[in-house]
Amino acid sequence: MRSAYIPSPSQGVWHLGPFPIRGYAMCITLGIVIAILLGERRLVARGGERGGITDVAFWAVPFGIAGGRLYHVITTPEPYWGHGGHPWRSLEIWKGGLGIWGAVALGGLGAYIGCRRRGLLTPVVADVVAPGIVLAQATGRWGNWFNQELYGRPTTLPWGLRIDAAHRPENTPNVGVYQPTFLYESLWCLGIAVLVLWADRRFRLGHSQVFWLYVAAYTVGRAWIEWLRVDDAEHILGLRLNDWMSLIVFIGSVTAFVLSRRRHPTREAQPYRVPKPVPDGLVTSSVGAGDPPALGAPLPPVIDDGPGPDLR
Repeated sequence: MRSAYIPSPSQGVWHLGPFPIRGYAMCITLGIVIAILLGERRLVARGGERGGITDVAFWAVPFGIAGGRLYHVITTPEPYWGHGGHPWRSLEIWKGGLGIWGAVALGGLGAYIGCRRRGLLTPVVADVVAPGIVLAQATGRWGNWFNQELYGRPTTLPWGLRIDAAHRPENTPNVGVYQPTFLYESLWCLGIAVLVLWADRRFRLGHSQVFWLYVAAYTVGRAWIEWLRVDDAEHILGLRLNDWMSLIVFIGSVTAFVLSRRRHPTREAQPYRVPKPVPDGLVTSSVGAGDPPALGAPLPPVIDDGPGPDLR
């Protein structure tokens, strides 16, 4: 009998009267809160107003959850549409099953809508929330620990994860202790957060470069973690579908980072959309920019160019 291993929780759900409190949901919620708080702080540091990221999250979070679930159901259809599957289970988000690529893709669409409504530049928001997103992933992965899911191959390592028999698929070796892939990914995400925060401060990244750096770094670790996992997954040419996705997204994110860095070696001057320009031919003042008006000269006329960006 092994004496060293990581135990799994004896339960993942607690009841407060008739209301279930789920460990998985608590981890996801805590991750979202961390992402918003850090994003707000970083937006203010870039010259934005507090509350902007919260407004964007109002759109991005539900879009992201829907996208993450949709990706999971499409790429793992057997439990829902296969033999013995139940389609209604596709709605049971509390039991786990949120694909990161679907969450980022559809969450990005929600963030774009939120940015447009708030008057924020989407690339700036992508950069300020990137460290928070990866910290949210690090926190959310502990939800898999509560659900006893997404573990890896059998192992004899002292930090192996004990999985109860009720949570092991029929084709999983009955050894009881497996690679704690949730822990590996959580630690990897913490390392990425340190990396992107350092790179952002050191090189003053902008124009979505922090976001693309986060995505590229995440795919490297995710490919290795997918190789360790033993849960059911779609395979293409011998590789899990998520491995192929990691490769494709890695190439795309590195390309986007390099192109953005070449076109924009410095970050944006401010996080809001540029106000509408003064119409051509309209003279505002004969005084040079930055020069005080001559003694006794009339003040320059005030030009009402309509409302600027929403800076609430």
